[in-house]
Amino acid sequence: MTVERTRVAIVGAGPAGLLLSHLLAAAGVESIVVDARSRQEIETTIRAGILEQGTVEVLDGIEGSRARTVGHRHDGIELRFAGEGHRIDFPSLVGRSVWLYPQHEVLKDLIAARLAAGQDLRFSTSVTAVHDVDSEPRVAGTDADGAPFEIRCDFVVGADGSRSVVRPAIAGDRGNGAFREYPFAWFGVLCEAAPSSDELIYSNAPDGFALISQRSETVQRMYFQCDPSTDPDAFSEAEIWDALQRRVPGTRLTEGPIFQRDVLRFRSFVAGGLRRGRAALVGDAAHTVPPTGAKGMNLAIADVLLLGDALRRLLVEHDERGIDAYAETALRRIWKAQHFSWWMTSMLHAVPGSDAFDRQRQLGELRSVIESEAGQRFLAEAYTGWPLPSSF
Repeated sequence: MTVERTRVAIVGAGPAGLLLSHLLAAAGVESIVVDARSRQEIETTIRAGILEQGTVEVLDGIEGSRARTVGHRHDGIELRFAGEGHRIDFPSLVGRSVWLYPQHEVLKDLIAARLAAGQDLRFSTSVTAVHDVDSEPRVAGTDADGAPFEIRCDFVVGADGSRSVVRPAIAGDRGNGAFREYPFAWFGVLCEAAPSSDELIYSNAPDGFALISQRSETVQRMYFQCDPSTDPDAFSEAEIWDALQRRVPGTRLTEGPIFQRDVLRFRSFVAGGLRRGRAALVGDAAHTVPPTGAKGMNLAIADVLLLGDALRRLLVEHDERGIDAYAETALRRIWKAQHFSWWMTSMLHAVPGSDAFDRQRQLGELRSVIESEAGQRFLAEAYTGWPLPSSF
């Protein structure tokens, strides 16, 4: 077995793990980043990407980031219900915007930047266990050639997604957290077509929710509400377009060949603990949210800013106050994001078993938002992102 030592072992080369390695390097703290996936898999798995303005400003500090130059700035979204569209204008309400820039493109930028900076970044490297987080952490696993290794470190960070192998060492099993599963899912498609709208459309229709999103000038991402047990191959392309079109009356969708389809289940989760001894969780390893509020990657970035500052203080200044406050401070934002994501989800989706009262109450809620400047501002403030932490 190969035994190595570093200051911080980061499990997971997603946005959270890669950004954390950048912040640590800027503070003079060495780290090793490992991920079970290959570089190709990480960079080619197409994921959503609505970036809050604060997230884009953070990425501006990464050499080679294309979020602002290649990404598309969106100054609003459209809420559609009762056959009419209502625009929420972000700059006029809160002075901020969001950027449409897919997560896999963010990852390409971060991977290139970290490798150029000499980061020890290891792909196809599986972690099997984390030991001794209360004293001297050890990360055990197998490398790309199947050989066993052990990394001994001052601190270990789980940034390895919703199926985290680090989380049990910090928070126990999933049952120790707060969990909510929703009774619906999204049927998502990627298609070759021009955009159907300049901005995203969130539509509440009698048949259920639809989201008309984008990826580029030639590739579009769209979703419609479905049962969680739906087979992605159960619909013909004509049936998919019909389902989408019925749920966005008033907009004629630009159709094109569908080259990817999937069913995205809705779950909310917050781990039972974000930090234990010399280990902590960030991003989807710590929490997941429904995609309706576009909070997933942005929430991970906020976690990392907090943890990066805490680790700098701990490992450079020998000050434990930041790491001791990390979990409590991060959870404040996490639960705000959980609430916003739940609110957007419950306001826009048809809930199985709901009756005429529920339907009219939901429409009343939507009208309360669009007919009130305060209601619109609340949505705009949460959607574009609360101020990011700079320090404890």
